[in-house]
Amino acid sequence: MLVDGGLAAVLAFLGIASSAAMGRLIAVPLVIALAVPVVFRRAYPVAAFAAAIAVGALQVLINSKPNPTDLAIVILLYTLAAYTPRRISITGLAICLAGSAAAVLRWMPDRLSMWDSLLVGSIMFAGPSLIAWVFGDSMRYRRAYYTNLEDRAARLEAERDAQAQIAAAAERARIARELHDVVAHNVSVMVVQADGASYALGSDPARARQALAAISATGRQALAEMRRMLGVLRRDEDGTEPGRAPLPGIGQLGELLEQTRATGLAVSFTVEGVPQPLPDGAALAAYRIVQESLTNTRKHGGPRATAEVTLRYLEDALLLRITDDGRGAAAASDGAGHGLTGMRERVAVYGGWVQAGPCPSGGYHVAALLPLVAPAPPAAYPDASRLGAA
Repeated sequence: MLVDGGLAAVLAFLGIASSAAMGRLIAVPLVIALAVPVVFRRAYPVAAFAAAIAVGALQVLINSKPNPTDLAIVILLYTLAAYTPRRISITGLAICLAGSAAAVLRWMPDRLSMWDSLLVGSIMFAGPSLIAWVFGDSMRYRRAYYTNLEDRAARLEAERDAQAQIAAAAERARIARELHDVVAHNVSVMVVQADGASYALGSDPARARQALAAISATGRQALAEMRRMLGVLRRDEDGTEPGRAPLPGIGQLGELLEQTRATGLAVSFTVEGVPQPLPDGAALAAYRIVQESLTNTRKHGGPRATAEVTLRYLEDALLLRITDDGRGAAAASDGAGHGLTGMRERVAVYGGWVQAGPCPSGGYHVAALLPLVAPAPPAAYPDASRLGAA
């Protein structure tokens, strides 16, 4: 408003000076009345324009000659076009053109021909009005364009933040699954070994020492695996990723089975078909499914349970089947298991499936299918219910 006030003061000064020079001091009130609306042109563009038009109409009506302050009407038309919708500014332009025609008829000397009057009127009145409206309308268009760009940038930033939050939630879920698998398996092994050590402590010290050594090795393995997994949550001080060993996969199943056998659970292992390489994520999922299944067998199958792990390589998928002859579903649940949910989440990423439940002849089974390539329709693979009944 300070800038507009200065502009209004300049227009008023020029109008008063012109009126005083020509001895028309009666026009000073009209000069002031034309200049004042310029002060409020941004805050109230329609009202300021209407007030100036009313003063201009009075000026034509009483035949007060034009003066420099009449530029206020052109400035207010520009403001109307720049700050209001086009339908309003076009109305203002039409009013200005009509006023220009009236001014030409009122003020042009009689000695000028009609064409000369039209030419002079176009240059003095209609031309500036058209130019002011075009500039104001283009300013309004550019302002709307920049506003749309800012809104789009804000939406894109919000979408980017939402995607980052989704990715962070997915990463937390992945780490939670990994923690569950690592802790559940290794702590289960340590509990079994600790129980064995307590029973053998008095009668067989050598076996007790062996169990304690197994507890120590299992704990170190669990810590190493957790450090490897949680390494994604931190960076070195120089901003680089810390070195991490590869995550377990199919190649580490032998070590997993040996560790399981060391706890007293007899496990057989069979590979059918021609082994094929799996993506790292799918190989990790296969390892965790076998690990979780054997952990559940050790926890719920009973002291004399045995397990069988079968890997069947199909043409474009890996079929895992883990069965045991323990108590299975008849065992009491500890109420804290999320293993089956984690299995399904892992396999769903690769378009496969997981089926688990008691076997008809006793025991428990877990069957999972992991596509080796892009997910295929379910009909292309064996049905899970038939595998469970086999």
